[in-house]
Amino acid sequence: MAIATQQSPQIPESLHRILEARHHDPFEVLGRHLDGERALIRVYLPHAESVMLVDVAEPFVRIDGSDFFVWEGRAEQLPERYELDWVDELGTHHVHHDPYCFPPQLQDFDLHLFGEGRHWHAYRFLGSHLVDVDGVAGVRFAVWAPSAERVSVVGDFNRWDGRVHPMRVRGGTGVWELFIPALSSGGFYKYEIRDRSGHIHIKIDPYAKAFQERPLTAGLICSESRFDWTDQAWMAARAEADWQHAPFSVYEVHLGSWQRSEEGHFLNYRDLAKRLADYVLELGFTHIELLPITEHPLDASWGYQCTGYFAPSARFGSPDDFRFFVNYLHERGIGILLDWVPAHFPKDAYALARFDGTALYEHEDPRKGEHKDWGTLIFNFGRNEVKNFLLSSALYWLDEFHLDGLRVDAVASMLYLDYSRNAGEWIPNKYGGNENLEAVDFIRQLNMVTHEQHPGSLMIAEESTAWPAVSRPTYLGGLGFSMKWNMGWMHDTLSYMQKDPIYRHYHHDLLTFGLLYAFTENFVLPFSHDEVVHGKQSMLDKMPGDAWQKFASLRLLYTFMFSYPGKKLLFQGCEFAHGTEWDFDAQMDWDLLERPQHEGVRRIVADLNRLYREQPALHEIDFKPDGFEWIDCHDSSQSILSYLRKDQSGEQIVAAVFNFTPVPRTSYRIGVPEPGFYREALNSDAALYGGSNVGNQGGVEAEPVSWMGRPYSIRLAVPPLAGLVLVREPAREATTEDLEEDGVEVEEALLAATDQTPLSRTTAA
Repeated sequence: MAIATQQSPQIPESLHRILEARHHDPFEVLGRHLDGERALIRVYLPHAESVMLVDVAEPFVRIDGSDFFVWEGRAEQLPERYELDWVDELGTHHVHHDPYCFPPQLQDFDLHLFGEGRHWHAYRFLGSHLVDVDGVAGVRFAVWAPSAERVSVVGDFNRWDGRVHPMRVRGGTGVWELFIPALSSGGFYKYEIRDRSGHIHIKIDPYAKAFQERPLTAGLICSESRFDWTDQAWMAARAEADWQHAPFSVYEVHLGSWQRSEEGHFLNYRDLAKRLADYVLELGFTHIELLPITEHPLDASWGYQCTGYFAPSARFGSPDDFRFFVNYLHERGIGILLDWVPAHFPKDAYALARFDGTALYEHEDPRKGEHKDWGTLIFNFGRNEVKNFLLSSALYWLDEFHLDGLRVDAVASMLYLDYSRNAGEWIPNKYGGNENLEAVDFIRQLNMVTHEQHPGSLMIAEESTAWPAVSRPTYLGGLGFSMKWNMGWMHDTLSYMQKDPIYRHYHHDLLTFGLLYAFTENFVLPFSHDEVVHGKQSMLDKMPGDAWQKFASLRLLYTFMFSYPGKKLLFQGCEFAHGTEWDFDAQMDWDLLERPQHEGVRRIVADLNRLYREQPALHEIDFKPDGFEWIDCHDSSQSILSYLRKDQSGEQIVAAVFNFTPVPRTSYRIGVPEPGFYREALNSDAALYGGSNVGNQGGVEAEPVSWMGRPYSIRLAVPPLAGLVLVREPAREATTEDLEEDGVEVEEALLAATDQTPLSRTTAA
């Protein structure tokens, strides 16, 4: 077909702006324009050789010296949604509707709520969406870039050419949109942004729901998920659950290094689900917590430098693969938490940093906008659209993936303007203080909205300071989190355990101080990934002494943790005494489980989880002092601690005794409040865990001997570097009519009556 041309002595300025890819409203120039009974269509196709109007089978005329093509004719013969048939320089035909014949697609109400920071589901209109407009299928793109001069959609469907699909801006909202017909799922795309200084930036879609696998970074056009959820029973039960008084034991996992394929490659979410579910159920944890699987470019960041706040990492599969992961674990009774990072984001040029050529998501002033220690940027929590971005991200993971909660990373860095800064490196708030008032408001709003939208979901703060009421309701002046990591307890306890036992009696307060504040927050006791990297040593290697003492001390530490007030968290590998520091770039050393000492640690963690779940006294009252009572916190000379745990009824009593020295105490008496048989429910020195088997052969009977201000007492063999957990069982009457009045005979009868092994219960092994 011959190409018709039209001579034009001068191309108008508006067309020049299209040619130069700097027009803020291409619809002003392109598309269908009516003038009475006449119609004009103007298209700009840089790679076209010829263009035909399908509906009327008439060719367009090329404007001489340009890639503009024009058709003029009677308006009545032109459909409102017309199709183009054009041929590129390779002779390939392309048939599709003109993107510039469609009206604006975004609703004013959505834009208004977004501008106010109150659109909880902004991901439903921003980003890329497969939609049907007037019977025409395609993809609607929308992005917030208020300081851009021009924004275009670029992708593998237009040769990544920013001239082909410029977007329209929606007034003063700063939101750009474009509906591109004929596109379908599977294509890759980004945004090309021209700032007001004329510089070009190629950026990812902040609201993209999937990305290419790193090191590639383009967004993926996704169809709406049709995943068939079968976790309705779990979700309904969660909404009604009394989590404060229920067992809550978390296994923290980094999916890239937990297990890998035989070839050393990452496993798919579906494979990981099956392996993790079996393992976690065997160990007895109630939840897993994932280090961030929000998309991120750098493996070495462990996921904490996120770029895709709405996308599960492509390292492990597709979004529906991750839905399978969650659904599979829910069906097996395991909850799932996600580490979520609203405190900062990386400086990568293709991502959020200076998104439209200005400090859009971050602050312009580095005294407010940059974490120098981490090489990252800080979100501008005072900007409505930024808050809305983060709020929508949080809700997205709860809405779309049925997650049971978020662990919010680095909360302390959000709360304080002078966090990790020297004098002169930060700007006080309007009252002259160091509190980040905008961040505080955002955090409160985050917790109110997530709890309102998803009853039963958990919001957990990693917060390392003494900021008050972190886990108290916002209506009481708190930040509104469900729980907070107890970093003080963790640091004090590990500091104590790392000391040689001969010196521990000088530092007894490290173990007792935590009870002065243990009930001021809803605490989680965390031994997390942060404690086994960067030269901090593995949990096993933190323990002093020879190999036997190291393993004994680790079993003692976990027994102390699982009986202490507060919910529990343990990082992968810690449960079987991983021998080296965590390496994010390799799977855990599972071969260690072939060694009895390591298997012993894994077994005691499983038994501690079982005991913790079965005994209400160990989990029902974690956040109030009613559930805890010291027996003796003063025996620093022998480095022994003992305390009671109680359930809500006050009837169940658990006594816990800990010996932090390698010296066994063969006749150690403690006071107890009630008579009965104190069954030795767990002894961390038991032989099946790799211990020396010093213990009480089943338990001891309370004697009416007043001790430590209590009317009864028990005399124990307390093993070296070990903890005992004893569950009180009410005294039962034993029948002795047919037995000789002999001490041994009576002893056997009493033991039989309490289902215990007929051995001495008070003699040390």
